[in-house]
Amino acid sequence: MNLDEVRVRAVERSEEALHRQLMAEHHYLGYLPKIGHTLWYVATYQDQWIALLTFSAAAWKCAVRDQWIGWEFRHQYDYDRLKLIANNSRFLILSDWHYRNLGSKILSLCHQRLCADWQEHFGHPLLLLETFVDPQRFLGTVYQASNWSYLGLTRGYRRTRQGYGNTALSPKKVFVKPLHPKARTLLSQPVLPPPYRQGAAKMKLNADLMLSLPDFFTDIPDPRRAQGRCHSLASVLAIACAATLCGMRGYKAMADWAQSLSPAARRRFRCRRVGARFVVPSESIIRDLLVRVAPEALNHSLQRWNQVYGQKDSTLAIDGKTMCNALDSQDRQIHIMSVVGHHSKTCYTQKKSALCHAPQRATS
Repeated sequence: MNLDEVRVRAVERSEEALHRQLMAEHHYLGYLPKIGHTLWYVATYQDQWIALLTFSAAAWKCAVRDQWIGWEFRHQYDYDRLKLIANNSRFLILSDWHYRNLGSKILSLCHQRLCADWQEHFGHPLLLLETFVDPQRFLGTVYQASNWSYLGLTRGYRRTRQGYGNTALSPKKVFVKPLHPKARTLLSQPVLPPPYRQGAAKMKLNADLMLSLPDFFTDIPDPRRAQGRCHSLASVLAIACAATLCGMRGYKAMADWAQSLSPAARRRFRCRRVGARFVVPSESIIRDLLVRVAPEALNHSLQRWNQVYGQKDSTLAIDGKTMCNALDSQDRQIHIMSVVGHHSKTCYTQKKSALCHAPQRATS
């Protein structure tokens, strides 16, 4: 077999049914549905299909991967860092095509085109590839031959609809392949540079923060009538606050974020239980409560939360703004300097000063 004649290309829409069928019949895990950030590839030799591959979104959590990169708990969620990693979730060489060095050749061809394809389809680049190998079935030799780095074993927990299972099953070998010479450095930076930065900064809330957040709003008077209250004030304000910390802006974005919460997260936010489900507040409920709640009481509660949890920032940012239409008693412009925590977005201190030279006012 002449490996120089091997080609790798994206699966066309008319070929997707065949791709699913072959994966379902020959891969021990079956086919993976094409959901979200997923690309399907086929390797051909003289126009014959010889191998199938799937690249999809990265795993939410992987301890050895995160330690290798240098990520703390929140790092992978700032600027959607997980989007910069893709998972080689399926790799199948069809039974009649097991030739020496074929697997590493196919992976090499994928590496050459994957970044451009990912950018074209999903609008952002990739920095790193990952894959998980079952050691009870394979050694991962094809990845080692393609210069992937072995990091260690997972803890064996499987992802479920509710998050991750409580029982450790079969640990998997973890391999990674940088697609950029400085991939590790870029992913671990406190602030990602363009073009890797996507959207506004976000914060990831752990289970302890979700559980404690409603407690800070229990003392706020509820402005609503007792009749018809479907959601507690503490639950609604906690969800609105958490959504804002996670980068949501506007009532609709807050409501959409709430709808995406898992059952476990909804329980931690003390959402109302209806039968076997936890119900989150709608956009209108969030808007109505935020408009009517006392601003001073809400601000006081948020300040208390900052005092308890705001000290966990590992990096600080200093920002300065000139208040264009604010003048002091001597007709000087006001300038405000703020020190803000990078992860929690907590404003630790502000200093107000006056610029010596205010712009001349227009006269008529």
